[in-house]
Amino acid sequence: MVREKIQQAIEILKEKKIDMWTTFVRESATIPDPVIDVTIGTNCTWQTAYIITAKGETIAIAGSLDIANLKTHGHYKEIIGYVQSIKDTLLEVLNRINPKTIALNYSTNTVTSDGLTHGMWLQFMSYLEGTQFIERIISAEPIISALRGRKSGTELKLIKDSIDVTLEIFDKVSQFIKPGKSEQDVAKFILKEVKKSGLEPAWDKEHCPAVFTGPESAGAHAGPTNRKIEGGHILNIDFGVKKNGYCSDLQRTWYIKRKGEKIPPIEVVRGFNTIIEAIQLAAKKLKPGVQGCEVDDAARNHITSSGYAEYPHGLGHQIGRVAHDGGGGLFPRWERYGNLPYEKIEEGQVYTIEPRLTVEGYGIATVEEIVVVTKDGCKFLSKPQKKIWVV
Repeated sequence: MVREKIQQAIEILKEKKIDMWTTFVRESATIPDPVIDVTIGTNCTWQTAYIITAKGETIAIAGSLDIANLKTHGHYKEIIGYVQSIKDTLLEVLNRINPKTIALNYSTNTVTSDGLTHGMWLQFMSYLEGTQFIERIISAEPIISALRGRKSGTELKLIKDSIDVTLEIFDKVSQFIKPGKSEQDVAKFILKEVKKSGLEPAWDKEHCPAVFTGPESAGAHAGPTNRKIEGGHILNIDFGVKKNGYCSDLQRTWYIKRKGEKIPPIEVVRGFNTIIEAIQLAAKKLKPGVQGCEVDDAARNHITSSGYAEYPHGLGHQIGRVAHDGGGGLFPRWERYGNLPYEKIEEGQVYTIEPRLTVEGYGIATVEEIVVVTKDGCKFLSKPQKKIWVV
């Protein structure tokens, strides 16, 4: 997979007319750059420069005791060791290649492109003092966002495998959910199923799964509480697994019937159906060349025009090696998202679609699906929830 992504990186460098991309790290097991799993596949101890060029060169400059490990992995064709300082060897390589642009891993917009620490930035720039290269530094965000976003066939299969396990666990938890059980009871059941599968939660198990029931629940990004499930509650679970290095991130919604109820109240059904309609409208809008904020508009406007308050977050994010992956997203034009709402959608990207709304007196209705962008639209990787599940 690392070799596959390195080759993809070379093509992206050519496309974006960037001569060189350098990942500069040290003690990367302690402070890992997010691209290590993508284009490196191992850790280092001393200052190390991993270089990929638009001409197809792959060069690792590393401390001498890290050389054997890098050769064993075999991802970089040229591996150069040093003992006292990386500076002279780094400058020799830069002078030999003479790149007009040198991309480094910093970004004000997306965390997955911001792996270069401030200390390492200062160190790298000190090496370039007095050279022409100091004026040639640019952000690697366009490279990393494209590299993480454009999923290969292998990556899509791995994401789909994680989705399938998650949906199987959702089916099992449907049989477990009952009035009187707490949010924590449901979460423990799910985590036990994850452990049985030999997998791990897609994010921090403190709130993966997130379980929230009823009108006064804490909601998304909060850990499960001892709040009891009761009749008349809408219950939602936000959950995913990581399998073979790739994640899922899905949400499903249930209604807990009161005694004597045969079907959910009409206002609950209306709220849920509004969510499903918003997802379908967003999916219809989602295609290459469209800005992420335009997709968010489709869902957000449908929800507010139906009389509900707008959801306080973006419609969806990319997903891959981590639950919140890639660069651009299906985000509203809010300052907190920087320029990411305006990034254009590309074929091969994988997104969640996750609008939400509050049904007063019952709880929060939200469904999260996962889609892959195709040549002229998108395709659901998760089997969509179309009806509210009733307990």
